[in-house]
Amino acid sequence: MPRIAVVGGALQGMECVLLCRKAGFKSLVIDRRVNAPALSIADDTLVANPVTDSDAVLSAVEGCDAIIPACENLDLLESLTSLSDRSGVPLLFDIRSYHTSCSKLESNDVMARAGIPIPQPWPQCGFPVIVKPSSQSGSVGVTYAENEAAMKEGLLRVEELGDSPVIQEFVSGKSVSVEVVGNGKEFVPYVTTEVCLDRNYDCKRVVCDPDILSEADDEQFRDIGRSIASEIGLSALMDVEAILTKRGLRVLEIDARVPSQTPAAIEAATGVNILERLYSSAVGKDFSCNPGKGSSIYCHLVYKDGILRTCGEKQFSKVVSPSFGTIFGSDLSISDYSKGSQEWRATLIFTGKDLESAQSRYDAAVRSIVDECGASAYVDETPEAF
Repeated sequence: MPRIAVVGGALQGMECVLLCRKAGFKSLVIDRRVNAPALSIADDTLVANPVTDSDAVLSAVEGCDAIIPACENLDLLESLTSLSDRSGVPLLFDIRSYHTSCSKLESNDVMARAGIPIPQPWPQCGFPVIVKPSSQSGSVGVTYAENEAAMKEGLLRVEELGDSPVIQEFVSGKSVSVEVVGNGKEFVPYVTTEVCLDRNYDCKRVVCDPDILSEADDEQFRDIGRSIASEIGLSALMDVEAILTKRGLRVLEIDARVPSQTPAAIEAATGVNILERLYSSAVGKDFSCNPGKGSSIYCHLVYKDGILRTCGEKQFSKVVSPSFGTIFGSDLSISDYSKGSQEWRATLIFTGKDLESAQSRYDAAVRSIVDECGASAYVDETPEAF
């Protein structure tokens, strides 16, 4: 049974532990924080900083079959690369591809060379636009601007982050994602998911279903993922995020790191475990896949001040000492919920033979939570621009 060292105990770390559990792997979570949420759900734990406690971490990872970073700190990633070299334990991460993907300016250049459809740049596009920092992840520093004044405010936010701005046309439509694993020579795109955002453009829900895209669009999206992976020589895992507009797919960004949320939704719906596939690629085994045809809904919820809300990943990551379970009829939950608690957070996963049946189970869970907790409202917000 492979043992995986997961470095980072926040949302990505919880995702990796879940995938280890589903694959039958053992997990060792390493984090410098004693209250990192993934520590409470891991098989084994080590509270240490790989940058400053390298000998202790080296000793721990030497008993593992692979190391996977669930973090985005560059100093830490460089330290893990060194630890992998010293220990001989494979690192499920490609730091060269990561350097490309964590700069939106550089990754846009890569996609332009590969002929990938991306949103038009300013000023060719006109308003509305999205202003975002080149090197931040998720929704950090992102501004929707309908005029020059709002655009200037967005540029100021980027400047305050000490980053370079990217200004592109605002594209609307279904937000989709696909993961790709590569070994530097072969590149396998997996299963398309739909990513649903909260009012702060943070992921609150993931839907996995065979009909998210038409057959032609899905094939194009997979080809896009394969082309980008080939262009950067991917030797680990990345995800590709795009919007399906009225004019077709437009790729927003790539992230050459383990993503959160989408892999768990994919595993629940299709049985394809992307962490398992990534490990197979690293040890020279076949990492292709044959996905099943089920559906799933993966959702973050927070109950606070008598109100049940869907929430983004940043809000859910405040969960305290979570545990695995099947609360409120879910197939799987990660939560700090306890009966009678006045504040709790949960990730719930529901599956079904089709999306309608998965949605029906989710709706029933919401009703059950409202009844049991006496919630005064259920709030499910989306970005104002949508």
